[in-house]
Amino acid sequence: MAVDIKVGNIVELKKQHACGSKEFTVTRTGADVKFKCNNCGRIIMLDRETAEKRIKKFL
Repeated sequence: MAVDIKVGNIVELKKQHACGSKEFTVTRTGADVKFKCNNCGRIIMLDRETAEKRIKKFL
């Protein structure tokens, strides 16, 4: 399943962040995808395969 992930997209992930939020903004794409938590501002980085599996929906 090829997911079209672009910088600036706001996504909801299946697993929540430690702060309790599930909404993240995409800040970098490539072999890895970098997300910024919309609640606390922390950055997480996932490989593309994992990121595509964890994305629940685009907001």
